[in-house]
Amino acid sequence: MITAVLPTYARIDLEFERGEGCWLVTTDGRRFLDFTAGIAVNVLGHAHPYLVEALSAQAHKLWHISNLFRIEGGERLAERLKAVTFADTMFFTNSGAEALECAIKMARKYQYASGRPAKNRIITFEGAFHGRTLATIAAGGNPKYLEGFGPDLPGFDQVPFGNLDAVRGAITDETGAILVEPIQGEGGVRVPPAGFLKGLRALCDEKGLLLVLDEVQCGVGRTGKLFAHEWAGITPDIMAVAKGIGGGFPVGVCLATEEAAKGMTLGTHGSTYGGNPLAMAVGNAVLDVVLAEGFLDRVNELSMRLVQRLAELKDRHPAMIAEVRGQGLLLGLKMNVPSGDVVTAFREEGLLAPGASDNVVRLLPPLILSEEEMGLAVDKIDRALSRLEEAMALPSVKGAAE
Repeated sequence: MITAVLPTYARIDLEFERGEGCWLVTTDGRRFLDFTAGIAVNVLGHAHPYLVEALSAQAHKLWHISNLFRIEGGERLAERLKAVTFADTMFFTNSGAEALECAIKMARKYQYASGRPAKNRIITFEGAFHGRTLATIAAGGNPKYLEGFGPDLPGFDQVPFGNLDAVRGAITDETGAILVEPIQGEGGVRVPPAGFLKGLRALCDEKGLLLVLDEVQCGVGRTGKLFAHEWAGITPDIMAVAKGIGGGFPVGVCLATEEAAKGMTLGTHGSTYGGNPLAMAVGNAVLDVVLAEGFLDRVNELSMRLVQRLAELKDRHPAMIAEVRGQGLLLGLKMNVPSGDVVTAFREEGLLAPGASDNVVRLLPPLILSEEEMGLAVDKIDRALSRLEEAMALPSVKGAAE
């Protein structure tokens, strides 16, 4: 018999009652250090007092009015994001997938409005994840997500991630845009080669294409910059953002230059809930904290120390860890053993971390992680890997991390 909640997730049998910063507490009182953070969502941890205050204050005033009327909080958040990004304009959504849908529509409409309606195909990349709508699973191209939902939405051409020559070879007279994650999250915390994003920007400029970035997982401070593409010294034409911008409240946004957005005129797009007063109050509060002086500097400092500690663990457990990868606090452990076993072993030590493609375990702590909590996490990882080595009769290098 089917469950009342549609069984599309293999849910872990843990029920959490409350969250406290970087910790989650179950209904029976067990505490877990949360390196999942709602899958890179809870950038300020759980029950952050400033976010709670902002949401509570707005909840006492106004929840929803629809986009038929002006929403002051949304106008304020848009102006603030405009001031710190490449964007001239933006559309607020409830999720990353919706932000990507807006971005895909905008890219196609741009070429149409420019008198090039045939340029409606978008180059995407193997290993990408852009969401679960029909358009975004087509853009991602993962057969596992596409199966049974055919016919596939046309208009996407996939090439290997990080391969500029393959991108150039895939461009045709019908190509209108390139869609890429600056760092692939679900795809295995894959960082592209140096110069790749700059190369994509140059190709787009050369060929009259739009560069569309998916920063749903890697944005809002996760890599130590407000947005990951800043590390490459480039700007996109369109960018989809979600997850961290709401700190746990459902918020997404599609940002664009005035030129890229020129086709999105009155009535071309809409959302009933997108940009509602509750979401905008939280989004503004998240931005207050993330843009505060020293916040991103601290993320980078913490990342440097955590990567160093993880490298020591790799030396200590060479049969287990093949590679430490990522940037900022978007990190991954490429495993030599099944990553699912590692995720379970971490959980048994009281550490929550999600898997990813390419046999990777992601480490996605809240950006407010303390030095002490980082040390606890490293100790938990060490103990979990030691137990797995013993169970699998694998060698370890004792004392290498001491």
